[in-house]
Amino acid sequence: MKSRRPTTGTGLIALLAFSFAGSPLAADGPDTPPVAGPAADLPSSAEAAEVEAIAHETEVLLVAAQTDPRALGPLSIGTPDAGLLLNPVPFPSGSFWTLRDPDESWGTDETIDAIVTAIEAVEARYPGSPRLVIGDLSHPVGGRLNRHRSHQTGRDADIGFYYQRGEVGSFLAARKKDLDLPRTWAFVRALVTETDVERIFVDRSLISVLYAQAVGEGEDRGWLNDIFGRTSEKGIVQHERRHKDHLHVRFFNPRAQERGRIVYPVLVEMGAAPPPMVKHRVRRGETLGALARRYGTSVSAIKAANGLRGTRLRAGRTYTIPIRRMPPDGGPIVFPPRRLPPQQLARAAGPGPSPDAEAEGFSAADRR
Repeated sequence: MKSRRPTTGTGLIALLAFSFAGSPLAADGPDTPPVAGPAADLPSSAEAAEVEAIAHETEVLLVAAQTDPRALGPLSIGTPDAGLLLNPVPFPSGSFWTLRDPDESWGTDETIDAIVTAIEAVEARYPGSPRLVIGDLSHPVGGRLNRHRSHQTGRDADIGFYYQRGEVGSFLAARKKDLDLPRTWAFVRALVTETDVERIFVDRSLISVLYAQAVGEGEDRGWLNDIFGRTSEKGIVQHERRHKDHLHVRFFNPRAQERGRIVYPVLVEMGAAPPPMVKHRVRRGETLGALARRYGTSVSAIKAANGLRGTRLRAGRTYTIPIRRMPPDGGPIVFPPRRLPPQQLARAAGPGPSPDAEAEGFSAADRR
């Protein structure tokens, strides 16, 4: 059932991550002493070959950006609430899910594959599961999606729950007695352990219910405290108001994000992509006209980027501002490792590197 799309380009991401890891920015800390001796001065043949491969594959991407941008595949550029999605793909129909609105169910292949992976993991554990409702992902041309501030880059998805009543056709506000907790927890668990998930937003009343279900199934408490944010503010599962009827899931897209970073300046220069955006927190007395003059843009562009019908700005609120100047490139994106439970982490490590290596972050190619 699982339909995997080609993953060409992950080699480039791995090489870029390797190059970044070897730079001064990736040092252990400010007191890390330099390595002395000839070995530190001369790259190995393997390193030289990898650097050459980076240059070659980057050149291939840049040529494609100038000649056939669609050949690049889906590109996720910027942040979820101030970005864009290029070359998206539609969420396909399937036996295990229902699309609430196909016109708003576009994303990257990485996001779609991740969701399908998690749903199929539930079906494998609980055969005959009801269809899961898939809500909004992104607009087919990217950018702002009606009522959402995020969902702009193809990495966000609204997904329903599994219910005791069985299959439903839309999102329904849920309480503990309404949820099929074994299936819903299996879905959340698969998102965390089998995909490149970044965040799962849901109402805190349901967070406590899911946590209790996981404890009841014998999950490691230390791992649960980590992913539910009980030991820090950086948990994967986080509270969000007005999320009692669905999960808002955000994914890392190593291929789409890194390719987007590389080719975006060329696409903007060619007019194949809109200019970048910045965020501005409005102070009392500021107007759309003043912001347009400050950032060298237009009032209509600011209104379009924020879904504004009028000209009123709300003090203290953050707005997205299109700009014409390309911001400096921060270098290759380094993605964190998956946060696996201890027993799964040990199996993943195998006879090779110790589980401690998982804490250092690496590319998507290293995970697959």
